[in-house]
Amino acid sequence: MDEALELEIGHKVLEVGGGSGWHSATIAEIVAPSDAPKEKWGHVYSIERIPQLAAFANANIEKAGYKERITVIHSDGTLGYPEKAPYDRVFVAAAGPKVPEPLVDQLKEDGVLLAPVGGAQFYQTLIRVRKHKGQTIQENLGGVAFVPLIGKHGFDQ
Repeated sequence: MDEALELEIGHKVLEVGGGSGWHSATIAEIVAPSDAPKEKWGHVYSIERIPQLAAFANANIEKAGYKERITVIHSDGTLGYPEKAPYDRVFVAAAGPKVPEPLVDQLKEDGVLLAPVGGAQFYQTLIRVRKHKGQTIQENLGGVAFVPLIGKHGFDQ
């Protein structure tokens, strides 16, 4: 997933579906490596809709020493996090019926978004979206299986 995002040092990344915080840490290692000067660091904003899981992720991130590089937000990830938009990269770690439009809107020009799209329980396709000159170009990266994306622009609870 990190490879498909084409991450670089300094990128500002939005992750939807933060889970335990593990994936945020892998992203932070690329966009804000500890051996790079802090002024070159990017940042990861990770949204998690389940309050207990957001707290768990936050505790894991703090224990692992990533607090300066990752911010955990408890919210509906399908709405994104407009307060810190636009983002260089957006990653959705849950499958929705389509790519949530608010996330595309919060993507920078020439940004990359990854989102699994398909049914709530069965076959899904990993879609890479590139935003270029106000247009979006979608690319099918193959079949995947993710938990359902719950929220305003996902599946119902």
